[in-house]
Amino acid sequence: MPGGSRHAPKPRGAAEGGRSSQTVPRRSVKVPAEAGGASVDEARIADVIRPVIAAAGMDLESVRVTAAGRRRLLRVVVDSDRGVSLDDAATVSRELSAALDTVAVMGDFPYTLEVSSPGVDRPLTDQRHWRRAVGRLVQVAVTDSGGTRPVSGRVAAADADGVTLDVEGARRRFPYAVLGPGAIQLEFGHPPSELGATGDGH
Repeated sequence: MPGGSRHAPKPRGAAEGGRSSQTVPRRSVKVPAEAGGASVDEARIADVIRPVIAAAGMDLESVRVTAAGRRRLLRVVVDSDRGVSLDDAATVSRELSAALDTVAVMGDFPYTLEVSSPGVDRPLTDQRHWRRAVGRLVQVAVTDSGGTRPVSGRVAAADADGVTLDVEGARRRFPYAVLGPGAIQLEFGHPPSELGATGDGH
């Protein structure tokens, strides 16, 4: 249908870092003249799709638009406390496609919508990131009166006030104010099951 959208979901499977992804090639609707030409505003796209993602019980982590010739790639990263399965990514892709059809935020170029979950390389910067990393081994820069130093430990708990790390068998509590972005460390095998407390689950 001219000016419409092509829906052709193509699951890509689980990528590196346990990332789930769903890619949908699409043709955008035409942009009215007053909508602002060919430029794409990632912040405006985020405003359009954030309520849809929230209604699916997920958080919007990032929005990025890149260009390749006359086609654009819209990458949307989402996450939730339960993780993001391939089925979740496919469902959110369909719902985002419908939402994007109603608002001309992608210009008049064809584009591909990609919905994925964060990989292990996603820095831990917000409370929800730390909460979802409970049981994982991380490294983080800690800044206090003695300066900044790297600390490695397993996330034992995360709540509204800070993070508890198991550092060489000792529990250490850190408020968010002293923590830099945390980095999940790749491991083989499974983390200890006793570190399953998630703290504030909301």
